[in-house]
Parts: sequence; C-alpha cells; structure tokens
Amino acid sequence: MVTFGIEEEYLLVDPATGLPKFISSEVSARLQASVHVDDGDIQHELLACQLETSTPPCHTAQEALESLLAFRGELSKAAHKSLARAASTGAAPKMDEAPPEITDDRRYHRLRGSARAIVADQYVNGLHVHVNVPDKEAGVRALNRIRPWLPTLVALSANSPFWQDRDSGFESWRTISYRRWPVQGIPPVFNGAADYEDRVQHLIDTGVIIDRGVITWVARLSENYPTLEVRACDAQLEARDSVLLAVLIRALVTTALNGPSQPDPAHPGSAPAGSAPAGSAPAGSAYAGQQLTPELLDAALWQAARHGLSEDLIHPATGRLAPAADVTAALLALVQPALVEAGDSEFAADGLARMVERGTGSVRQRRARDQGGLPALLDLFSASLTAG
Repeated sequence: MVTFGIEEEYLLVDPATGLPKFISSEVSARLQASVHVDDGDIQHELLACQLETSTPPCHTAQEALESLLAFRGELSKAAHKSLARAASTGAAPKMDEAPPEITDDRRYHRLRGSARAIVADQYVNGLHVHVNVPDKEAGVRALNRIRPWLPTLVALSANSPFWQDRDSGFESWRTISYRRWPVQGIPPVFNGAADYEDRVQHLIDTGVIIDRGVITWVARLSENYPTLEVRACDAQLEARDSVLLAVLIRALVTTALNGPSQPDPAHPGSAPAGSAPAGSAPAGSAYAGQQLTPELLDAALWQAARHGLSEDLIHPATGRLAPAADVTAALLALVQPALVEAGDSEFAADGLARMVERGTGSVRQRRARDQGGLPALLDLFSASLTAG
C-alpha cells in the first residue's frame, strides 16, 4: 500500500483580540516537555506565531487521524498555558499593522530580505500531503497527471475567508496571497525527471529565489523525502477534514501512478499539452484535463479559491464551468478504485457527505462570525482543533 504523510500548520492567537501572538518558542518548549510529543513532531515556521507538525508515514486514515488528534490535543493545552489559542485556519482573520516577528533562523532572515512586503503579512497556514512514489521518474509522471485536479482540491479545502479583519470575498484567500511568490500556481508539464531537475536548477541559478524551498507550486517533488508533495490545501479546522483530503490525494496520486504506461499528453512523443480539443478526454480518464492550457488551469485555480464549493468550477474533463458537485463527483469516480484498494472508500464518502452538509471551513468560519462575531470565531477555532 502506498504510504502518505500530513504536514499541518497552526496559528497562535490572543484569546481576547484574535491577533497573532509571537510565542511559538514558548509553546514549542511546553510541547517538548510533554511525554506525548516527540521533538521531531514540532517544526517552526516563518513567523513566530506559527507552528507545524507532521505525521509519520501512514498506511491508514485511522493512523493519520490518531497522530493529528494527539498533537492537536497537546498543542491546545500548551497554547492555553501560554495564554493563547491555537487555530488551524488557512489565514489569520486579523493582524497588527506592525511588521511581524519572524522565527530566528538564517533562512527566514534571507527570505525576509528577498521579499520583505510578502513576508510582512505571510499569516497563512497550509496542509501539505506527501505521497510515496517509487522514484523521481514515476513522481514526475504522477505530477503531470494530477495537475488538472489540483484546483478541485483547493475548492474542497477552502478555509481562509477573512483577511485584515475583513471578509476577503474569497473562500481561500491563502491561495490568492501565495500567488505573490515568484514560482507559484499549477506546476508546468515536465518531460521526465531529468527535465524537472534541469528546470528547477535553472530557477535556482538565476538567483531570483534563495533556494528550492521557494519553489512553491501547489504540487512538487519533495526535496527531503521520496514523495510527491501536494501543497494546494488550506490548513483545516478539524483533523478529520485534513485526513479526508489526504486520502483523496493519495488516491489521486495512486491513480496517476497506476495509469497506462503508454505516452500521454504530458510526455515526449505525444501531442503537446493544449493540442487536444476540449472534451476529448473522458471524465473518468486519469488524463482528463491534459488538454487544458496552462492559462486555463491557472484560471481554474483562481476560480476554486474564489468560490470553493459554493459555485461552479472549471471541470477538468471539459474546460468549462460546471457545478462544484459534478466536479467533485468526477474526482471521486476517478479515484474510487484506489480508495477501495486502500480501504478508504467509506471514510472518503462519509467525509465528503459531511462536508457538503456542514460546508467547507470557510463556510463554517463565516457562519460563526455572522452569528457571534469574533468571540464565536475564536470558539470555533478552539472547539475544532481537538474535535474527533
């Protein structure tokens, strides 16, 4: 069975004002003192109001859920002892005008030096899912094939509606905010692993970016693990939603890895991307959407961040607007064999039904603030963090 791992980023906020609190070192020290948390479970992030954790490689949804819930429970207690709240939200709902404190790390200081205005309000948290791949060649093949479905993952994960104490009008403002970095969005099509490495190295050699970590496509090959890393998703209110997205991503990557070995539009010797007429790939095909041009995929990403599941999305099989329910149903149909093989079919079906009933994280955040203002939103963050 293909293993997967989850990285979650969290925000630390003042329980009265909702403003970010730059106390990650203090909270991290409390976590390290817990017998239930290993040092390797805690990672610092760019801003000193953020923390990150990662699960071990997981075989089952239950393994991942237990790992995330265990850490979230300890994080909640540690934040409370530090007179703060921890929130798993894609973006901070409000922030100070003063520049943020960054984590005292040489790389983070270099980042601020290279992109000061971006770092000044990088109050965004993501959910990153790593799926094991046999080798880089297979990883690039899978990366090429999942591209058209990445906007759908953005729509499903939307959990960042507020920005600077206002409603952004987007379901995933984090996605829009991230587009300011120099290498962002849907990754291009690569002609194999060597092409991937050559083009990434060329970007580094320009000197425009400081290192490979700034290559922040919404999916990429991991530099540290033998995995394909999908970075499209907002951090999720509840651990169960994080795991739902992870098993869908594992199934999507598995479907791509198990695809036919013959050339497809993402590989040399076949028709170039964008050459096939719209609608020529069947909706259930692993290559549905390969005919979509880069600009259409970019528009699809923006559309998904704007509307989430509330309005139409660009369908990967046709390149035309379609109800979000139809697009998510097409994704589920595509990956169903892989879900069944991994034992995730029931978990995924139940999770998607639950999301449709309650709404995405953005819908729940707006509902809470509409009903009870900032206090209700902060209560939602706290209650969701440890919800099973």
